[in-house]
Amino acid sequence: MAVYGGIQAHEVERWLNALTNAAYDRRCPLSKVHGGNARARTARQDLLHLATAFRGGERSRETVADGLSRWCQHYLTEAEWYVLVGGRQPVAQAKPTPRVMEQPTEVPTADEQAADDALEVLYQHRVG
Repeated sequence: MAVYGGIQAHEVERWLNALTNAAYDRRCPLSKVHGGNARARTARQDLLHLATAFRGGERSRETVADGLSRWCQHYLTEAEWYVLVGGRQPVAQAKPTPRVMEQPTEVPTADEQAADDALEVLYQHRVG
């Protein structure tokens, strides 16, 4: 299981905006939320419930920050978490220049390339 840092109470508004935008961005991995459409709908519904409770004054910043931390642990991969907290933008796999007698380097598969592209899109929604 990945280790995620806690979301601070003063960051709740920024996290709600970033996660909501990312969850509804079709280019983003959060729109699929690692398990299909039903899980993605549940994730977005949970996120909107937290946002509504916070903006309606039903829950304190601290309670919502705790709920958002748990939401991230449940629905995000470690790579997505680090992109959202302002980690470095995923660097495209640099291909070393082949030497004359070396075998060609491995080409990334379509799934690996799609995952890299999705993380690059997610970088636009980062909080940090």
